[in-house]
Amino acid sequence: MYTLFGSAGSGSATVEAALERTGTAYRIVTASTWEPESALDELRAVNPLQQIPSLALPDGSVLTESAAILIHLGLTHPASGLLPTDAMQRAQVIRGLVYIAANCYSAIGIIDYPERWCADIDDSARERILRGTRQRLHHCWDLFADQFPARPYLNGTQLGALDIMAVVVSKWSGARAHLAKTRPEFSATLALIEADPVIAAVFARHFLPR
Repeated sequence: MYTLFGSAGSGSATVEAALERTGTAYRIVTASTWEPESALDELRAVNPLQQIPSLALPDGSVLTESAAILIHLGLTHPASGLLPTDAMQRAQVIRGLVYIAANCYSAIGIIDYPERWCADIDDSARERILRGTRQRLHHCWDLFADQFPARPYLNGTQLGALDIMAVVVSKWSGARAHLAKTRPEFSATLALIEADPVIAAVFARHFLPR
Protein backbone atom coordinates (compact mmCIF):
# COMPACT_ATOMS: atom_id res chain seq x y z
CA MET A 1 0.00 0.00 0.00
CA TYR A 2 1.13 3.55 -0.76
CA THR A 3 1.27 6.12 2.04
CA LEU A 4 0.62 9.71 0.98
CA PHE A 5 1.73 12.49 3.28
CA GLY A 6 -0.40 15.51 2.54
CA SER A 7 -2.98 18.01 3.70
CA ALA A 8 -6.35 19.26 2.50
CA GLY A 9 -6.11 22.26 0.20
CA SER A 10 -2.49 21.59 -0.69
CA GLY A 11 -0.52 20.30 -3.67
CA SER A 12 -0.91 16.76 -2.34
CA ALA A 13 -4.21 16.73 -4.26
CA THR A 14 -2.12 16.02 -7.38
CA VAL A 15 -0.82 12.71 -6.06
CA GLU A 16 -4.15 11.76 -4.50
CA ALA A 17 -5.85 12.22 -7.87
CA ALA A 18 -3.13 10.23 -9.62
CA LEU A 19 -3.41 7.38 -7.12
CA GLU A 20 -7.16 7.34 -7.70
CA ARG A 21 -6.54 7.02 -11.44
CA THR A 22 -4.25 4.02 -10.88
CA GLY A 23 -6.87 2.24 -8.76
CA THR A 24 -4.26 1.12 -6.23
CA ALA A 25 -4.68 1.07 -2.46
CA TYR A 26 -3.27 3.96 -0.45
CA ARG A 27 -3.66 5.67 2.88
CA ILE A 28 -3.32 9.36 3.70
CA VAL A 29 -1.29 10.68 6.60
CA THR A 30 -2.23 14.28 7.36
CA ALA A 31 1.03 16.16 7.70
CA SER A 32 2.09 19.75 7.12
CA THR A 33 4.18 22.45 8.74
CA TRP A 34 1.09 24.60 9.34
CA GLU A 35 -1.17 22.05 11.07
CA PRO A 36 -0.25 21.60 14.76
CA GLU A 37 -2.09 18.29 15.06
CA SER A 38 -0.50 16.74 11.98
CA ALA A 39 2.11 13.97 11.79
CA LEU A 40 5.00 16.38 11.27
CA ASP A 41 7.62 14.14 12.90
CA GLU A 42 6.59 11.27 10.65
CA LEU A 43 6.79 13.55 7.61
CA ARG A 44 10.21 14.86 8.66
CA ALA A 45 11.47 11.28 8.91
CA VAL A 46 10.67 10.59 5.24
CA ASN A 47 11.36 14.10 3.89
CA PRO A 48 13.77 16.37 5.79
CA LEU A 49 12.40 19.39 3.88
CA GLN A 50 8.99 18.62 5.43
CA GLN A 51 7.33 19.20 2.08
CA ILE A 52 4.11 17.66 0.86
CA PRO A 53 3.24 15.66 -1.08
CA SER A 54 5.64 12.91 -0.08
CA LEU A 55 4.85 9.34 -1.06
CA ALA A 56 6.05 6.18 0.68
CA LEU A 57 6.05 3.33 -1.86
CA PRO A 58 4.95 -0.24 -1.10
CA ASP A 59 8.60 -1.33 -0.84
CA GLY A 60 9.27 1.27 1.88
CA SER A 61 11.21 3.71 -0.29
CA VAL A 62 10.11 7.33 -0.50
CA LEU A 63 9.41 9.66 -3.41
CA THR A 64 9.20 13.44 -3.10
CA GLU A 65 8.54 16.17 -5.70
CA SER A 66 5.13 16.09 -7.36
CA ALA A 67 6.41 15.76 -10.93
CA ALA A 68 8.67 12.84 -10.03
CA ILE A 69 5.83 11.08 -8.20
CA LEU A 70 3.44 11.49 -11.14
CA ILE A 71 6.04 10.23 -13.62
CA HIS A 72 6.77 7.21 -11.43
CA LEU A 73 3.09 6.35 -11.05
CA GLY A 74 2.57 6.72 -14.78
CA LEU A 75 5.46 4.41 -15.59
CA THR A 76 4.52 1.87 -12.92
CA HIS A 77 0.82 1.82 -13.85
CA PRO A 78 0.73 2.24 -17.65
CA ALA A 79 -2.92 1.23 -17.89
CA SER A 80 -3.89 4.29 -15.83
CA GLY A 81 -3.20 6.62 -18.76
CA LEU A 82 -1.23 9.01 -16.56
CA LEU A 83 1.49 9.00 -19.21
CA PRO A 84 0.87 8.54 -22.96
CA THR A 85 2.07 5.34 -24.59
CA ASP A 86 3.50 7.23 -27.56
CA ALA A 87 7.13 8.08 -26.78
CA MET A 88 7.14 11.57 -28.30
CA GLN A 89 3.84 12.53 -26.68
CA ARG A 90 5.07 11.14 -23.37
CA ALA A 91 8.22 13.26 -23.64
CA GLN A 92 6.11 16.41 -24.01
CA VAL A 93 3.96 15.47 -21.02
CA ILE A 94 7.09 14.96 -18.90
CA ARG A 95 8.37 18.31 -20.15
CA GLY A 96 5.10 19.93 -19.09
CA LEU A 97 5.22 18.36 -15.62
CA VAL A 98 8.75 19.63 -15.04
CA TYR A 99 7.80 23.05 -16.43
CA ILE A 100 5.00 23.45 -13.90
CA ALA A 101 7.20 22.23 -11.06
CA ALA A 102 10.12 24.48 -11.98
CA ASN A 103 8.23 27.64 -12.87
CA CYS A 104 4.73 27.67 -11.35
CA TYR A 105 5.05 25.45 -8.30
CA SER A 106 8.30 27.10 -7.23
CA ALA A 107 6.75 30.57 -7.39
CA ILE A 108 4.13 29.51 -4.83
CA GLY A 109 6.91 28.78 -2.35
CA ILE A 110 8.16 32.35 -2.68
CA ILE A 111 4.64 33.78 -2.32
CA ASP A 112 3.98 31.67 0.78
CA TYR A 113 7.38 32.22 2.42
CA PRO A 114 9.04 35.40 1.06
CA GLU A 115 11.20 35.65 4.19
CA ARG A 116 13.10 32.56 3.00
CA TRP A 117 14.34 34.50 0.00
CA CYS A 118 15.07 37.90 1.51
CA ALA A 119 17.15 38.40 4.64
CA ASP A 120 15.87 41.01 7.11
CA ILE A 121 12.67 41.42 5.10
CA ASP A 122 10.44 44.39 5.91
CA ASP A 123 6.86 45.14 4.86
CA SER A 124 7.93 47.11 1.79
CA ALA A 125 10.24 44.37 0.53
CA ARG A 126 7.62 41.72 1.25
CA GLU A 127 5.02 43.58 -0.81
CA ARG A 128 7.39 44.02 -3.76
CA ILE A 129 8.46 40.37 -3.69
CA LEU A 130 4.85 39.20 -3.59
CA ARG A 131 3.79 41.52 -6.42
CA GLY A 132 6.71 40.59 -8.64
CA THR A 133 6.41 36.86 -7.98
CA ARG A 134 2.67 36.90 -8.67
CA GLN A 135 3.33 38.66 -12.00
CA ARG A 136 5.98 36.07 -12.84
CA LEU A 137 3.64 33.22 -11.89
CA HIS A 138 0.90 34.55 -14.18
CA HIS A 139 3.39 35.02 -17.02
CA CYS A 140 4.62 31.43 -16.65
CA TRP A 141 1.05 30.13 -16.81
CA ASP A 142 0.37 32.18 -19.92
CA LEU A 143 3.44 30.68 -21.60
CA PHE A 144 2.42 27.19 -20.52
CA ALA A 145 -1.03 27.65 -22.07
CA ASP A 146 0.58 28.75 -25.33
CA GLN A 147 2.98 25.80 -25.49
CA PHE A 148 0.71 22.95 -24.39
CA PRO A 149 -2.55 23.00 -26.39
CA ALA A 150 -5.34 20.62 -25.35
CA ARG A 151 -6.37 17.71 -27.63
CA PRO A 152 -8.89 17.79 -25.86
CA TYR A 153 -6.78 17.19 -22.74
CA LEU A 154 -3.24 18.36 -22.06
CA ASN A 155 -2.16 14.70 -22.06
CA GLY A 156 -3.84 14.14 -25.42
CA THR A 157 -7.05 12.20 -26.00
CA GLN A 158 -7.13 10.88 -22.43
CA LEU A 159 -6.89 12.75 -19.13
CA GLY A 160 -3.54 12.13 -17.46
CA ALA A 161 -0.72 13.38 -15.28
CA LEU A 162 -0.22 16.75 -16.96
CA ASP A 163 -3.92 17.54 -16.65
CA ILE A 164 -3.86 16.69 -12.95
CA MET A 165 -0.76 18.78 -12.27
CA ALA A 166 -2.09 21.78 -14.21
CA VAL A 167 -5.57 21.79 -12.71
CA VAL A 168 -4.37 21.44 -9.11
CA VAL A 169 -1.44 23.85 -9.20
CA SER A 170 -3.36 26.52 -11.12
CA LYS A 171 -6.17 26.37 -8.54
CA TRP A 172 -3.85 26.18 -5.53
CA SER A 173 -1.77 29.11 -6.78
CA GLY A 174 -4.84 31.30 -7.33
CA ALA A 175 -4.05 31.80 -11.03
CA ARG A 176 -7.48 30.87 -12.36
CA ALA A 177 -8.95 34.42 -12.42
CA HIS A 178 -5.95 35.67 -14.40
CA LEU A 179 -6.12 32.78 -16.88
CA ALA A 180 -9.84 33.28 -17.43
CA LYS A 181 -9.00 36.76 -18.74
CA THR A 182 -5.79 36.11 -20.65
CA ARG A 183 -6.20 32.50 -21.87
CA PRO A 184 -9.93 31.67 -21.96
CA GLU A 185 -9.46 28.52 -24.05
CA PHE A 186 -6.95 27.15 -21.55
CA SER A 187 -9.28 28.15 -18.73
CA ALA A 188 -12.03 26.12 -20.42
CA THR A 189 -9.68 23.13 -20.59
CA LEU A 190 -9.05 23.40 -16.84
CA ALA A 191 -12.81 23.41 -16.27
CA LEU A 192 -13.14 20.27 -18.43
CA ILE A 193 -10.44 18.53 -16.38
CA GLU A 194 -11.99 19.60 -13.09
CA ALA A 195 -15.36 18.16 -14.17
CA ASP A 196 -13.90 14.66 -14.48
CA PRO A 197 -15.56 12.51 -11.77
CA VAL A 198 -12.26 11.40 -10.20
CA ILE A 199 -10.83 14.93 -10.17
CA ALA A 200 -14.12 16.38 -8.91
CA ALA A 201 -14.19 13.95 -5.99
CA VAL A 202 -10.62 14.82 -4.98
CA PHE A 203 -11.34 18.53 -5.31
CA ALA A 204 -14.43 18.16 -3.11
CA ARG A 205 -12.15 16.86 -0.36
CA HIS A 206 -9.48 19.51 -0.84
CA PHE A 207 -11.04 22.77 -1.98
CA LEU A 208 -14.11 24.53 -0.65
CA PRO A 209 -16.57 25.75 -3.33
CA ARG A 210 -16.26 29.42 -4.23
